[in-house]
Amino acid sequence: MMAEHVDLEVLTPLMESVPEENSEEDESEPHSQKQGITFAHTLLHLLKGNIGTGLLSLPLALRNAGIVLGPVCLLVIGVICVHCMHILVNCSHQLSERSKKSSLSYSDTVAAGMQTSSFQLLRRGAEFGRLLVSFFLVLTQLGFCSVYFVFLAENIKQVVEGSQGNNVDALDTEAVCEGVDLRLYMIFLLPFLILLSFISDLRTMAILSALANIAMAASLIFIFAYITSDVGDPRRLPLVSSWRKFSFFFGTAIFAFEGIGVVLPLENQMKDSAQFPQALNIGMAIVVVLYIALATLGYLHFGDDIKGSITLNLPHNSWTNQLVKVLYSFGVFVSFAIQFFVPVEILLRPLLEHSRNNWKQPVELLFRMFLVCLTCLVAVLVPRLDVVISLVGAFSSSALALVFPPLLELIILSPPPPTNIIKNLLIALLGVLGFLTGTYVTMEEIIYPETQNRQCTNSSWTTIAPHSNLTT
Repeated sequence: MMAEHVDLEVLTPLMESVPEENSEEDESEPHSQKQGITFAHTLLHLLKGNIGTGLLSLPLALRNAGIVLGPVCLLVIGVICVHCMHILVNCSHQLSERSKKSSLSYSDTVAAGMQTSSFQLLRRGAEFGRLLVSFFLVLTQLGFCSVYFVFLAENIKQVVEGSQGNNVDALDTEAVCEGVDLRLYMIFLLPFLILLSFISDLRTMAILSALANIAMAASLIFIFAYITSDVGDPRRLPLVSSWRKFSFFFGTAIFAFEGIGVVLPLENQMKDSAQFPQALNIGMAIVVVLYIALATLGYLHFGDDIKGSITLNLPHNSWTNQLVKVLYSFGVFVSFAIQFFVPVEILLRPLLEHSRNNWKQPVELLFRMFLVCLTCLVAVLVPRLDVVISLVGAFSSSALALVFPPLLELIILSPPPPTNIIKNLLIALLGVLGFLTGTYVTMEEIIYPETQNRQCTNSSWTTIAPHSNLTT
């Protein structure tokens, strides 16, 4: 139970720092948070923090990059993201020693780094830097929640309507395209997710969190078993894609490497923080191998028919495939509350400070309800899993993963070596280019969708079975 308890509380340090009056207590107990997380726990939490809906969307990302270029770029992006995680941890260490604090959150690290700069403009903008990082953290977490709405709706739609049409051939697209509009499934999910968001103490969800982790792990085993049963011929797939499609790949890949937000909380709570770099390297190496394997095998198996989540490609005439969708959906449903926890706590604190005591609880509940409805509204307006994932990855995740860490290192190093300047500027430039091109092409796709290749305009979940050996 201790592992699940830490897993839920590890997101708390993502929030803004505690008020200054607690700073003395923070200094007097520098190691109070490092009693419960061992090396194995840290490794497990790193895996959990990077394995979610983004993993299931990577086969589609490969279609947008090419069967040769995709795995190579996925490896390169993974290496760069891990390097940026190390940069963030090292900068946080240096700034913690300078400020004599036991630990710093992501936003506090950026603010402290700007305060130590020799440029007066950066020192004056330290508070803006803190708010900017908090803004992208909130945006990313709420973006995850919108993705969860679309993911849950599409998979539940397949399970419900697919089970009703088990006597229909999997290639009969007209039969499986009929049914309730995908947006109505999102509206149906709304009250349940609102009730889930009312849970303010995540420790009460420890058992559900453990069950969700088991369910998602079992689903991945089933998925790998299915896609490895018949690996397609790679010669039928394009080696590389166009630059426009590659921008979609970038957004999806960055979205998948979503774990940079939990790096500092994990390092701060680790019993022996000196072992954290090793744990980070091992954990992320496993993640990168898993990403490349699932993306490549999934794309080879389903080809150009691959969808926004590989679960949507599993034929609906097998109970094991339906079970995969149910189990993974359960895991995502529970994850909604955990991802929702961070933006609520960041945004709710200043709101409650200006509320009367007898109004605080109603204000909190109404605000939680409002945020859930907001994430649902985004999902209803853009009910396409691939587009939402790419937009969140390009617009918000790229800044947190690729832009802020290298720029922060340039600020706190005095003077930075020439090689570091070139390296960090190139990484930041990659993040900015991915931000601009990825956001542009996804927004263009939202405004002017390409519907000629979509077989279900309302749901986009139709299962096309490219192989005849379906499990029965």
